[in-house]
Amino acid sequence: MESSDKTAREIYLELKSNPSRPRFGFGDKAILVNIDPQKAYTRTDLFKTAYETDPNQMQHINQLAKQFRKIGWPVVWTQVAYMESGEDCGVWGTRTNTPDSLQNIGFGSQRSEFDDRLEIDKVNDVIYCKKMPSAFFETQLQSLCVWHKVDTVILTGGSTSGCIRATAVDSLSRGYRTIIPEQCVADKHESYHFANLTDLAIKYADVMDVQEVFDRLNK
Repeated sequence: MESSDKTAREIYLELKSNPSRPRFGFGDKAILVNIDPQKAYTRTDLFKTAYETDPNQMQHINQLAKQFRKIGWPVVWTQVAYMESGEDCGVWGTRTNTPDSLQNIGFGSQRSEFDDRLEIDKVNDVIYCKKMPSAFFETQLQSLCVWHKVDTVILTGGSTSGCIRATAVDSLSRGYRTIIPEQCVADKHESYHFANLTDLAIKYADVMDVQEVFDRLNK
């Protein structure tokens, strides 16, 4: 195993300036999957489980969603919420049991609500409640991708090391080109964030500046 005194951020920036692999690239049609941009994870002023990497993340996500709707491509939002008993969280919820624990994000709770800054079209956008890290796991996302004949999945939300990573791996495993706009994902600590962006960029996805995604959509 290679060792280094560099930080995760430094390693990522080096890879970004000198990519080690060619990109998968954009296909013909994409789906935008916004993963768990809910208050438990976005409102740092309310919940200690929340995090912020780029202060403009919600604005970028709104703009992406707006552009997707404009060209008639699907927009998906996911959120996590569980029964009062927490049993639908399964073994994932057995490690802790505090007010901030995952399994205690109840249906209808403030923690389960989407961030107020988001512009969600509740008539035309698709909203899924997911229970596990990947947005593909036991949701209808795969069927939606097939119906819309997409070949590219663009991911936003959080966390980079958790649900973004899990969804990206599942997306690639299903044969989709997978794109992660850097400014649209976030994590609790920069080490987790940048280490996973590095690994994702090398193995599973194209990690790129959000402006490049905007430019591609405009074409």
